[in-house]
Amino acid sequence: MAGLVAAIIGAGGISPAPSPEPTVQAFLLAWENGQYRTAADMTTGAPAAVAQSLAAVYRQLDAADESLQLGPITQRGATATASFYASIDLGRGGLPWNYRGHFALHRTGSTWKVAWSPSVIVPGLRAGERLAVLTTMPRRAPLLDSAGKPLTVLSPVYVAGVRPARLARPAATADALARVTGLDPQEILGQITAAPSESFLELARLRPSTYRQLSPALGKVPGLIIRKRRMRLFRSIAPVITGSVGTETASILRADGVPYRPGTTVGLSGLQQAYQGRLTGTPTTEVVVESNDGRLVSRLRQWPGHRGTAVRTTIDSAVQRAADSSLSGLASSAAIVAVRAGTGQILAAAQDAAPGLPSIQPLAGRYQPGQSFTIISTAALLGTGFGVRTPIPCTSTNLAGGEVFSNDPPEPDLGTQPPFTTDFAHACATAFAGLSLQLDARDLTEAANGFGIGADWQLPLASFAGQLPAPASHAQIAQDTIGTGSVEVSPLDMALAAGLVQSGSWHSPSLVTSPPDPGLAPRAPFGNQVVATLRRLMRATVTRGAGSAANTGTSASSAVYGQVGTVPVRWDHKNLQASWFVGFRGRVAFAVLIFAHSSGDTAAALAGRFAAELGAGS
Repeated sequence: MAGLVAAIIGAGGISPAPSPEPTVQAFLLAWENGQYRTAADMTTGAPAAVAQSLAAVYRQLDAADESLQLGPITQRGATATASFYASIDLGRGGLPWNYRGHFALHRTGSTWKVAWSPSVIVPGLRAGERLAVLTTMPRRAPLLDSAGKPLTVLSPVYVAGVRPARLARPAATADALARVTGLDPQEILGQITAAPSESFLELARLRPSTYRQLSPALGKVPGLIIRKRRMRLFRSIAPVITGSVGTETASILRADGVPYRPGTTVGLSGLQQAYQGRLTGTPTTEVVVESNDGRLVSRLRQWPGHRGTAVRTTIDSAVQRAADSSLSGLASSAAIVAVRAGTGQILAAAQDAAPGLPSIQPLAGRYQPGQSFTIISTAALLGTGFGVRTPIPCTSTNLAGGEVFSNDPPEPDLGTQPPFTTDFAHACATAFAGLSLQLDARDLTEAANGFGIGADWQLPLASFAGQLPAPASHAQIAQDTIGTGSVEVSPLDMALAAGLVQSGSWHSPSLVTSPPDPGLAPRAPFGNQVVATLRRLMRATVTRGAGSAANTGTSASSAVYGQVGTVPVRWDHKNLQASWFVGFRGRVAFAVLIFAHSSGDTAAALAGRFAAELGAGS
């Protein structure tokens, strides 16, 4: 009989203890799906408080998504321990935070309950603590000059931010700031929620002009704090080269789908844009535990970023400052490009646009060179055996190829048969128009090619190497000979041409040394006699010709060599004059271009100012 009773009980009269696994699965599923009250009802805690804690974690991390998977479960009588695997997408470029959690369960009758404490969410989390995410963008790496010094200078930056714990209504602050800056309010709110509560949280950096414009509206953003700092961010001694930088509010970031992240910078132009990825580096992100009073308790996970890498350029700060100083106070638009003769390294590029006049692009502009091109035309003539002592009249007009050429501006009386050296020194267009009859298209284009016109160089910034389509008639040869036909050049192009005369060889331009620009092989297309003759002619232009305003001295270190040119320009229904000076002082070869009204500044005078500003060692 006793055996029968035992058999009946063993066959099902007494049910085995229920497994905690269904409860664990249901709890994790409800938590993952945001059904926090349902999950809270499966715990031993007060349902409303537990639901609030579970929901707060998601907000505190500004999580984009979370996934919870069941792990091993161990059971001992009426108690059990369950583990789970959490993967939380922090939404900062897709960073996943993976960790293993665990919690205890207690059985009362046939029902299992999760033993509630904050450590259920993250191991070690205690009452009075919260999670936070720290994302730190590294400081933007600098663009450096040739000596390794930053091209950007310290200048005011207005930093807008908050202390999250002191915001009465964080959502209202985020909405108000978004309306002023164009940022996404939910992204701002996410940053505020995820940041440590008592620390100052930077939300946006503003350049002074932007701050002045937005200041009244920013003053109405509740809880917003404005701090004025000095950073190497917005100002540069060589803005033509460096370009500009945008910050968190730059619309290009939103257009490119870049997530909002305080401290973000983006190159908008120049080398700042060309080397954006190299200069910015990557952020460091940390998940931390902090106390309710804002103290850091522990770091749970860190994703180390890396600093940006500096980019070293060929810019010589002393030469650049000389160019900038020379341009100050002009009533005309002007540009200066300087290169190192014998290397092609760009030492300076500066431009200044006057009100009501067009700006000049030093590297990428396309302009007619006028008589400054006679440096190249003369090389072509010398290649045919032409002698510079040959008398060549400089008449007020000259007929060449069926077209009448004149001197603009008119040349002074040079006599009936001045030597060619005088014609060159005074940039006599009519003399060169007549001499063009001694050239054919090949003579001129080969000389232009020797000076790098049309060379296929590569720079990290847009640039123009010039062009000279093969002239199809004698009239076109005459036009190109005096730089008013189809020939087009940039100031950079002509600075390199001057560098050839100084050093005897042509070098393609370079702007960045680390990482280095690709370059073309240097070449010496003209013999020593041709180069030496061009030097003498260009010195005569400055000592006793049309470029005398550039004459700053007679010593080897201070003597200036060059050629001038003028070209009429039609812009915005206005008649302007383009004035050129192309030459060198020491090893600094340069080109100066001015757009002015007829009575405006001259390039020769500006070249003299620039040469005087250069140091003795340049």
